[in-house]
Amino acid sequence: MFKGSIPALITPFKNGEIDWPAFEKFVEWQIEQGSHAVVPCGTTGESPTVSHDEHMAIVQRCADVVKKRIPVIAGTGSNSTSEAIELTQHAKDAGADAALIVTPYYNKPTQDGMYAHFKAIHDAVSLPIVVYNIPGRCVVDMSNETLAELAKLPNVIGVKDATGDLTRPLELTRMAGKDFCQLSGDDITAAAFLAQGGHGVISVVANVAPKMCADMQNAWEAGDMDTFETLRDKLAPLGKDLFCESNPAPVKYAASLMGLCSDEVRLPLLPASKSARAKVDAAMEYAGIGSESKASAA
Repeated sequence: MFKGSIPALITPFKNGEIDWPAFEKFVEWQIEQGSHAVVPCGTTGESPTVSHDEHMAIVQRCADVVKKRIPVIAGTGSNSTSEAIELTQHAKDAGADAALIVTPYYNKPTQDGMYAHFKAIHDAVSLPIVVYNIPGRCVVDMSNETLAELAKLPNVIGVKDATGDLTRPLELTRMAGKDFCQLSGDDITAAAFLAQGGHGVISVVANVAPKMCADMQNAWEAGDMDTFETLRDKLAPLGKDLFCESNPAPVKYAASLMGLCSDEVRLPLLPASKSARAKVDAAMEYAGIGSESKASAA
């Protein structure tokens, strides 16, 4: 089962192209800082605007850098089932340990349609699947009943829940069992999600505070509530303000402050605005991270 702090990796860009040296260094740093797994090619990695060739190259490069030291959960979702199968097969071939597959966006399938979509991917590629349920971006919302049916398939092993509804993990545990992996998809609810029976978080904040995020998850598992509460409170402003504008513009600005990469994003996104930068600056200061972290990232 996947657990702990799992950063949804940003994709560094330089002059419109992927900054491969920055990406490789960033992945290595995440491992050094204690992240429990990594997710390349999620929304935070700007999967909507990387080409198919770039997408596959990112997954491959990530797996090559990680070398099985921690799990790689590759984003392989699409609103085209055949495309999702292709990306998932590539992820398996590249050495990924699992696929994070988002519910089909824009074409608005029914619950039965979503089940059929995931079952088709499951049947075509033998790779563990984490369902990514994010109705705020995809419009459709996979019900716990549908998730519980998918959980009966041997390779559908978990969910990234970005609904923000903290009643869901308790209910899903009753329906799908404690072994079904439940990961929060919202940093601001990551701590509370654990208390509701969750196992970890696929995190945006962990891009810039990987050790703190990992330590918070470790503290919960160890029953160290003093450390857990301290880190929860220090990270809370980042969990809110890294989403003050469309992700990943704010977190890329935060990463640029640390010398991890540039703040370049691809259209139609724009770099974080002046007001957003001020919020991120304050949240970084509150958490005790910023430009002084450049040396640790070097």
